[in-house]
Formats: sequence, structure tokens, C-alpha cells
Amino acid sequence: MMETLTECVESSPRGTQLESAQMLASFQKVLADRALTPLYQPIVDLQFGRIIGYEGLIRGPSDSPLHAPTRLFGLARQHGQTLELERICRRIHIEKFQALGLAGKLFLNMSPDALLMPARELQGCLAHMHEAGMCPGNIVIELTESEATSSYSLLRQAAQEFRGPGLQIAIDDLGEGFSSLRLWSELRPEYVKIDKYFVQGIDSDAVKRQFVRSIAEMAQQSKSEVIAEGIETEAELDAVQRLGIRYGQGYLLARPSSDPVAILPPATLRLLTPAPTGRRPLMNDAYKSVATARKILRSVPAVSDSTLTNDVYDIFKKQPELQVLAVLHDGLPIGLIHRLRMLDRLARPYHRELYGNKPCNQFIENLPLIVDHQTSLQDLGYLFTEANPHHLADGFIITEQGKFLGVGTGFDLIREITQIQIHAARYANPLTQLPGNVPINEHIEALLLNGEPFAVCYCDLDHFKAFNDLYSYRKGDEVIQITANLLREYIDPAVDFVGHIGGDDFIVIFRSLNWRERCHNVLDRFLAATAYLYKPVHLLKGGYFAANRQGAEVFHGLISISLGVVEVDVDMPYSGHQIAELAASVKTEAKKIPGNSLFVERRSLP
Repeated sequence: MMETLTECVESSPRGTQLESAQMLASFQKVLADRALTPLYQPIVDLQFGRIIGYEGLIRGPSDSPLHAPTRLFGLARQHGQTLELERICRRIHIEKFQALGLAGKLFLNMSPDALLMPARELQGCLAHMHEAGMCPGNIVIELTESEATSSYSLLRQAAQEFRGPGLQIAIDDLGEGFSSLRLWSELRPEYVKIDKYFVQGIDSDAVKRQFVRSIAEMAQQSKSEVIAEGIETEAELDAVQRLGIRYGQGYLLARPSSDPVAILPPATLRLLTPAPTGRRPLMNDAYKSVATARKILRSVPAVSDSTLTNDVYDIFKKQPELQVLAVLHDGLPIGLIHRLRMLDRLARPYHRELYGNKPCNQFIENLPLIVDHQTSLQDLGYLFTEANPHHLADGFIITEQGKFLGVGTGFDLIREITQIQIHAARYANPLTQLPGNVPINEHIEALLLNGEPFAVCYCDLDHFKAFNDLYSYRKGDEVIQITANLLREYIDPAVDFVGHIGGDDFIVIFRSLNWRERCHNVLDRFLAATAYLYKPVHLLKGGYFAANRQGAEVFHGLISISLGVVEVDVDMPYSGHQIAELAASVKTEAKKIPGNSLFVERRSLP
């Protein structure tokens, strides 16, 4: 027994050494044969559902223990060959990225040690890009931090050298390493990627949510874009969106693949419905539907992303007034090429010779904003406040059912929104700031013209004059403002419209299907919302005695609200005047019902 144990102990180191030697030989062969498989995982714009780029991942031979990247890079570190492995991985990623015709940015992993050798690593990286025909502006160096470092000043200087040719910097796994916050402060990267630990289960962990919220706030100050890694469930996606994180990566959105998707499938796009980001001003939320992105549509040429750069150059030369054209992939828009930027780059030494006979997708510098032609100008303006500011200068793509229609410019958008605001202010009620008679009539006419079904609700206050005379006009104004706020609260700002005719009369134009429920919510809330305005004794008695117009003392009930609704059949040739007349008549019927009341017209319009 003792001899056998001694024999096993003595033989174990020899077995381990042999295994290590075999593993090292396998590793050296992998490097020599470049037996590595590149994978790409999409990075997604969580607001618009577009793929902005791909992170390059690597796998060793599938039939080898070195298939797993942790084993592969662990062995490289053990034998001092990390930098060589990284160089080969970057070269393979760049070549395959171009061969697949992928658009957007390529995120390439790099260790701090490699970044600290810009003279060698940068030149090698640029050489690989030039050979493959890839623009440096499409490369993001993703700094992987696995151990503490004190060479911050050298890293900062090296990062600046990498940025010189146009490359960008990202910090990977923020929050996972020893000194990632210090790195962020020193390097001021264009992107920071939140470690998946803080994303997994974020929907049920308040501490993780606070951490990510803080990261988002710091990123806003440092002008960095945040990417949430490891999104695997719909609940995590929803939580990340609600915290204002713009970009995401994870199995829920798309898995790593050797042939990744260029456009997210419809099932995934449905998950990316924008989360609510707060209440917007309601003054023109429904009036906005009259003016859409189609109003500022400009027709420009569109080319395939495989079109040669020289051909695009010729298009610009033949059309001196053309400032931008669209680029399509499989018939769908993916970007814009700007005249001045393209001509400027091609004017540099050897650039025309280098890029002329290569695909023009190298000149898509920024992913554009893509909107449907039915997007209202007000919504479009709101998107610009949330999106990257470069869209205002670069313009945006306008589509119909995903197909390219044309482009819009920030100048045209600002001009039209300004005109809408001037028009709205001219006809708005000064007390409630709600649209007045002119925009109310225009909105009804627009709905009739578009053939959209709707219901008109005429709102009037009962016993208002007596209250105004007894309690003063200032409290009367409060009642009107309370009424306006209740109507605002219970409409759907995306489809409904609320206007103020004048005095205590309001109009609501419903396109939401549950308008009855919304009306009843207003009726149910009205007394509680106005109760504080009355003296306790009047509230207790349900009214008060006051002189009427003939000077006689009569009992007046508390103010109530009457709603008269008429549903409009758009298949019939009704005019705005007919609808206004019937709305006034149903309001009169509603006022005949004591207290807070709703009357719905069931007859056909005359």
C-alpha cells in the first residue's frame, strides 16, 4: 500500500508536465495555423432597435480543450504570448468582418499591455485595416481590464495616440475589475460597458438598479455612451430601458454567431418598445398628428452598400447640389453618406486609390436616425432630444413600412416645429394653455380628411357662474384649471386631443377606443378635485344660497361637470360645422342630467 502511494505521488508531476507540454504544443499550432473562429455579437440601440455594431469574440478549435476562450487566453498569459494571440485575433476579426459585409462598428478586445505599446500595436492594427479596406472610424478598441494598473498617465497618452487615426475607446466590464472607475476618469472612453453581473437580475435588485442609474448619470457628464451587457430576460431589458441606458448586448437580443444578423428579427424588435421616460407637455400632443415627417421629406438617391466608392463619387460630381445620399442593405436603409466628408477623405493622399474600388459602406460614419413617414413632427423633435446630437446636423432617414422614402434635415424640422409652436401659441387659451377654437377646428378637419374615426366630447361646467360670483374669479380660474388638468390626465396623449373653447367650455377629441372609461374617470374625480375650494358648510350642504340674475336668493348646487359625446362615422360626408352643432346639442342634453353626467348621442348626424 505504501509503495503504491509513493509511486502515484512521484508520477503525478511527470504526468502534469507532459500534459502541459502537449497543451503548449497545441496552442503553438493554433497560433501558427490561425485555427481560430471569429464570432460577432450585435450591440443594439434599445430605443430604435438598430444594430450599431458587433463585439468580436473568438473560439479555438471545436475539437480541442482550447475551444473555450478562458482556457485559450489563460494559456497565452501563462506562456507570455497574450499580445501575439490578441494580434492574430484582431486580424482575423477585421478580415472576416469585411468579408461578411457587416455595417456599423467593430468592437475589438485589447489588454492594457497592448494599449501601452501604441507604436507597435497601433501600426499593426492600422495595417490590417488598410489591407482589409476598413475605415478606422469603424473600430472601437475595447479595453479589457483584468488586474490593477498604476500606469494611468501612460494609458491616457496611448489612448490619445489610438484616437489620432479615428479609432474609439471602450472600457469593458465596468464595475468588475479593480480600477475601472479610475480608468473611466482617465481615458474618457467613447463607450463604457456595464458588467453583466449588474444587469442580471437588475429588475429585482434595487442596489443594482442604483448602481446602473449612477453609471448612466456619470456617462451623461463624461459624454460616454453606455452599453449594458448580459441582457437575458425581458424584465432585465425593461429595467435597463427605464434607467435610460441607450445600448444593450445579450442573449435576449442576439447570440454570438459566425454569421450574425444585420437586422433584428421582428420578434426581437417587438421587445424594444420604448419605455416611458416621463410626461411630455400636452398642449399639442394630439394636434401634432396633423404634421408628420412626410412634410419635411426630401428625395435623394439611394445606393446599395456594395456600390463602389468611385461610383458614389461620380454621383456627387454630377449633382453639385446633392449633399447626402442613402445607403441600403438588401433594400433596407442602413446609413447616409455625406458629400463633404466623403470628398474630403478622398482628397487625402492615396485615399482615392485605396478606397475607390471598394464598397462605399466605409463612408457611413454615423448610424442615422430612421423614422417612419407617419411620425409626427412633435414626436420627431422629442426623439432628437433623446438621441445623439449629431442627427440634427447629419439628417435622418424617412421610411414607409421599412422601405426608404427620402431624408429629412434638422433645419427643416426646427423650422416646422417653430411654425407649429407659433401657430399654437397664437390660438392657445391664455389661462390653460390648451389649443383654442382654430386648432380645434383644424384638428377635426384633419381627422375627417384622413378618414380616421373619432368621438367628440363637449365638456361644460354646471353652476359655474354662481360659484364665480360668490367665491371670486380667482377661484373660478382655479376650477377651470382643475378641469383642464383632469382632461389632460385622462386622455391618451398619443392619440387624443383636448382643447379649450373658452370660459368653462372644453372639447376633447377621442381616438382612444376606451373613451367611455376615460370620461367616467373624469366624472368620478371631479368633486374630490374641487372640494378644497368650498367652505365646509357649503360642502356639507351640497351647495349654497346666492342671488340669481334676477336678484332673488336661490339655492345653487356645487359645480358639476357635464360631458356630451357624439361618435363620428367617417364613412358619411360630415362637415366640421355639422359635428360642432351636434356636439353643442349633446352637451345641452348632458346638462339636463343632475350632477356629474355623461350623455352619448346614438342618432346619426343630420
